[in-house]
Amino acid sequence: GVGWALEAQELLKKDFGVVADVFSVTSWNELRRDGLSCDEQKFLHPGEDSLVPWVTQKLQGRPGPVIAVSDYMRQVQDQILNWVPGEFASLGADGFGFSDTRAAARRFFHIDGPSVAVRALQMLAKRGEIDPSVPRDAAAKYHLLDVTAGTSGNAGGES
Repeated sequence: GVGWALEAQELLKKDFGVVADVFSVTSWNELRRDGLSCDEQKFLHPGEDSLVPWVTQKLQGRPGPVIAVSDYMRQVQDQILNWVPGEFASLGADGFGFSDTRAAARRFFHIDGPSVAVRALQMLAKRGEIDPSVPRDAAAKYHLLDVTAGTSGNAGGES
């Protein structure tokens, strides 16, 4: 999760001059509960000042797309989609049956630092903020399709 996002942040800045913020999520479920609670308050008390979900407050007005990444299946991160302003993408360990080093597994599921960086560049290219060749070049530079090229999380015990 956070370690790979921080790695992506570093790669984006060093290799492409792109500055990115990283937020740590301690509970995707709690963010969803908060969003649902705010929605319920707005529904049951129309005309009153509405509560704004915490995740919306933190992300409102920030430039760029939001990429939610974790070692969980993407549906876990997708729980907060309704309350994220702007573009949203999730990356997660969807699927089963792959077993190798942690680094190779993270590359296989595209949740390692280079994969997150390439996804960010793709979203920026789609927005017209960078040339479309940049994410293609980044995918080649980081050998995105080669699971043996993964380097995120070689040590055991990290999350």
